[in-house]
Amino acid sequence: MGVPTQTKGERIVERWVGYRSETVPTPALVLDATIVRRNIERLAGYAAGHGLGVRPHAKTHKSSGIAGMQLASGARGLTVAKVGEAEALLQSCRNEAADVLVAYPTVDAARTERLAGLARTATVRVALDTPAAIESVSAAARSAGTTVGVLVDLDVGMGRTGVPKADALVTLAQAVAAAPGLRLDGIFCYPGHIWARPAEQASPLAAVAAKLQEAIDLFDRDGLCREIVSGGSTPTALQSHLVPQVTEIRPGTYVFNDMNTVHGDFCTLADCAARIVCTVVSDAVTGQVVLDGGTKTFTSDRCGPAPDSGHGFIVEYPDAVITKLTEEHGQVDVSRCERRPQVGERVTVIPNHICPCINLQDAVWWREPDGRLRPLTVDARGRLS
Repeated sequence: MGVPTQTKGERIVERWVGYRSETVPTPALVLDATIVRRNIERLAGYAAGHGLGVRPHAKTHKSSGIAGMQLASGARGLTVAKVGEAEALLQSCRNEAADVLVAYPTVDAARTERLAGLARTATVRVALDTPAAIESVSAAARSAGTTVGVLVDLDVGMGRTGVPKADALVTLAQAVAAAPGLRLDGIFCYPGHIWARPAEQASPLAAVAAKLQEAIDLFDRDGLCREIVSGGSTPTALQSHLVPQVTEIRPGTYVFNDMNTVHGDFCTLADCAARIVCTVVSDAVTGQVVLDGGTKTFTSDRCGPAPDSGHGFIVEYPDAVITKLTEEHGQVDVSRCERRPQVGERVTVIPNHICPCINLQDAVWWREPDGRLRPLTVDARGRLS
């Protein structure tokens, strides 16, 4: 037998040994292990106290290691955006992640065939909102000789996917129930439009609850399965009990948090586990320094709740503003800082939106309380289909 070929992630792990925050090559995305664990346990405790299941969205971390931590804390399974993420994480987590929901319309044959194939070894569900998608997944499941669970998608205000009316949802559910290879498991929704402060969420969540109850009443009238009612988001996660119809929640960002969740008052800076260490590489322009992280590190996302706050928060220089990103450069206005960063100095940045930042990394750094770093491969990086 030949020697197995190392994966890219394994080569990274072998090469990156013995670094600390002071010596790691920058830009470097570092995860604080203590904060990650605390974030996972906080949500798990909340959910258990309110009789809710947790199916965390793995698009945030894309890591089999962190998925395993979430499952060990009591999560009933994983949520993913794409079939490729499910393939990567199910393979890595083996029996730990035997239940996965693809929370994305799966229509084309290339994806439906892979989805149906996964159902040979795991419980696989998908959220669908069109007859065409139902027909496509049904055909793939029939061909593979498997059964795929379906949650029919109700738009509760986001305006992105999901049918807008309860009676249309019933029509979809009836089509699923009649389709070979499919199993109707319940209802899917995403309250991603709700970014009100937690204390102000009662009214918009009541509207979500009312819309779900209308659908549930029709399902019960027609004898349709609604065993699972899947909803939730990071901004609404700790207010999910205000939608009593929901049986499980799917937050993703909560595991790391970012400046979106900080500025939305959904967490504090102390709850942000993911921080990007950068080096100041230039101060040639008056009132400005340049970091070695640009769009290939941070993406171009502005902060939703605070769009004028710049492209992230520099922890050591709270009055600095990252004003512009190009591919490899982060331009920082330091004119309001009492002291300015020096060339060669390292700074720590909390990004606006952590999910796409993770997807830019082959591996990130995991830091335990003793300060030592070890690389953690991003198993599902780049799985776009």
